[in-house]
Amino acid sequence: MLVGLGLWLATEVRPAVAGESYAIAMHGAPALPAGFTHMPYANPEAPKGGRLVLGVDGTFDSLNPMIVRGLPVQQIVAVQQMRGLVIESLMARGNDEAFTLYGLLAKSVETDDARSYVTFHLNPLARFSDAQPVLADDVLFSWALLRDKGRPNHRYYYSKVKKAEAPDPLTVRFDFGGAVDRELPLILGLMPILPRHAVDAATFEETSMTPLIGSGPYRIGEVRPGASVTLTRNPDYWGRDLPVNRGVWNFDEIRLDYYREANGEFEAFKRGLYDFRVETEPLRWHDGYDFPAARNGGVIRDTIKTGMPQPSEFLVFNTRRPVFSDIRVRQALLQLYDFEWINRNYFFGLYAHSAGFFAGSELSAYGRAPDQRERELLKPFASHMPADILDGSYRLPVSDGSGRDRTTLRSALNLLSQAGYELDGTVLRQRSTKMPLTFEILVTSRDQERIALAFTRDLKRAGIDASVRAVDAVQFEQRRLGFDFDMIWNRWDQSLSPGNEQAFYWGSAAADNPGTRNYMGARDPAIDAMIAAMLEAREHPDFVSAVRALDRTLIAGFYVIPVLNIQEQWIARWNRIERPSVTALSGYLPETWWQRPQPK
Repeated sequence: MLVGLGLWLATEVRPAVAGESYAIAMHGAPALPAGFTHMPYANPEAPKGGRLVLGVDGTFDSLNPMIVRGLPVQQIVAVQQMRGLVIESLMARGNDEAFTLYGLLAKSVETDDARSYVTFHLNPLARFSDAQPVLADDVLFSWALLRDKGRPNHRYYYSKVKKAEAPDPLTVRFDFGGAVDRELPLILGLMPILPRHAVDAATFEETSMTPLIGSGPYRIGEVRPGASVTLTRNPDYWGRDLPVNRGVWNFDEIRLDYYREANGEFEAFKRGLYDFRVETEPLRWHDGYDFPAARNGGVIRDTIKTGMPQPSEFLVFNTRRPVFSDIRVRQALLQLYDFEWINRNYFFGLYAHSAGFFAGSELSAYGRAPDQRERELLKPFASHMPADILDGSYRLPVSDGSGRDRTTLRSALNLLSQAGYELDGTVLRQRSTKMPLTFEILVTSRDQERIALAFTRDLKRAGIDASVRAVDAVQFEQRRLGFDFDMIWNRWDQSLSPGNEQAFYWGSAAADNPGTRNYMGARDPAIDAMIAAMLEAREHPDFVSAVRALDRTLIAGFYVIPVLNIQEQWIARWNRIERPSVTALSGYLPETWWQRPQPK
C-alpha cells in the first residue's frame, strides 16, 4: 500500500543546513567546479544524428526494469556504463570520480554535516516526455512506489527514509531519523523518477509491454517483443543543454537487438548488424577478429584500462545447500580449480587471478597487510579468521599448470578428510552416510560451460561427481533469483565507492530474501559490521580501511571460487561510430559516442 505521498509537517528542531550545492560527493569535494560547462570525457562539439544499434544477450518480456517479475529492458533506467535513456534520476554520476553526483532533474542539493537529511531542489524546466512538469509530488510518488513495490534493492534503500515532505512544488526533503548512512543522500539522488499521472500503482508490479513515460532524452518507440526495442530522441527533451548532457545523447535513435546465443550474436556483429560489442571471451578477442572488416579498418578494436576495481568472475557456492555448508569443503574445491592451466589453454594468459571482490584497486585486501584502523575493525572477529588472511599473506593456490597437479590434489583431499569425506575407490563419500559428494554447476553460456567442464575434470580426480547444466538466460535468472542452485557462475561489478548495495550483495538480512544478490547465502556478523563501518566512514582513509576489512572478511568465508579477473575492457566497434579521445575513469561510455558524419 502506498502511503506518505502528501505533505508532511515537521515539528522537530532540524540540524543546521550546510547550504545548497550543485553537486554532492560521497567523500571529499566534487572534482568539477560550479559553473562547469561539460563533463571532461564528453565532446561538446559531437555531431547529433544517426542511429546506434546495440546487441543485447538474451530476451525480454517486460518494459519495466524496476520490478522483480519478468526479464525487462534494463537500458530504460540507468545500467552499467549507461545512464537512463528513458527514466531519469534526480542527479547524474560524474564518471571520472568514485561517487559524485551533479544536478539533473534536481538543480541543487543540500544536507547537513551528519547527512541526517537531504533536500533536492528541482529544476523548474524539467518535463516528462508528455510535456507535464516534474514536480515534488512525482518524486514522493516514485519514492513510495519503489519502496513498497520496487526491486529488493529499492525497497531496502528507500525504506531507510523515516519522513518525506514537499515544502513546495519544486522541493523535496527526506529525513533519515537518526540512521547513520552517509551514502543515503546519494542513493536517493539516483532514484528513478516516474510521473504520478501516468503510472498505475495498483498494477505496477505486473510485467507489461506498455511503454513507460519518463523525462529522459529518449522515448520508447517500436517494440518487437523478445527481439528488439527502438528508442527515439525526444526533440523537446528539457535537459539537452545541461552541463551533464553537453556532448551526450548524440544519436537520434538507439535500437536494442536481442540475441539468444553468443555465437549468433558475434556473427551478427561481423555482418555489421549492430555497432559495437564488449568482448568478454579471450579466444574470440585473440583469434576471432580475423575477418575482412577488422583487417581493413572497418572494425576498430579498443583496449581500455580503467581506474575501477577489475571485474571478476566467480563460481559461487550456495551455502544454503548441505553439500556446501562446511567451509572446509569449499576450501578444498578452491584448491582443485586449476587457474594456471585454464588461463594458458583457454585465455592466452590474458586474465589475472585474485581473491576478493575489489581486484586491482586500493580497496582490495588481497595480498595487503591490514592498517591499524582495519585491525581495530576486525579485532572482535579476528579469532574466527585464518591468520594468513588476517595478516595479508594468504594467496590463492597456484598449480604447476599441468592439469594434474598432485600438490593441490593432496591439499584438497586433506581438507575433505577433515570435513568427513573419504575416497571409496574412485568415489568420494561422506564417512557416516556413504553418500557421494556431488553437485550441479549452473551456467548460461558456452564460454562458462567450457570452463565449468574443465573444472569438473579436476574435481573428478578427487572423486567428486559434478555435473554442468547450461540453461537459457530466462531459466538462469529465475533460478539465480530464487537461490535454486548448488553452484552458479556470477559476477559482481564494483565501484570505487561501494555502499548500501554491499548489504544487498552479502548482508545477513539479504540471505533469505529472493531477488537479492546474496547468492551464496552469507550470514556473518563480521560482514554486517564491516558494511556498517563503511557506511559510517566520513574520511576517505577510514572508508578504504572499512572496505578492505569487508573484502578480507569475505575472502575468509570462502564463499566463491575466483575464476578470473579482467584487467582491461575490450571494445570492438564499426568505424561509423566515433568516441571522445578522453576516456572516463569508469571506462567506455556509449552515451558520449556519435555517428561519423557522412561525406558531402
